[in-house]
Amino acid sequence: MSEAASADRSAAHSTSTSEIGSFCSARCSCGWRGPARRARSLAREDATTHMTAATAVGES
Repeated sequence: MSEAASADRSAAHSTSTSEIGSFCSARCSCGWRGPARRARSLAREDATTHMTAATAVGES
């Protein structure tokens, strides 16, 4: 697979975190949303896991 194709897939997935009260959750531009977490680090891990899974699906 070319690097350009891989970059296009990752560009379709742009993650961020948002806070509501004392909870933080990860979100992605593709519409995915992670569970509410009390620890920001866990929300960031959810986002990383989502990005890894999204990239791996395209490589298969």
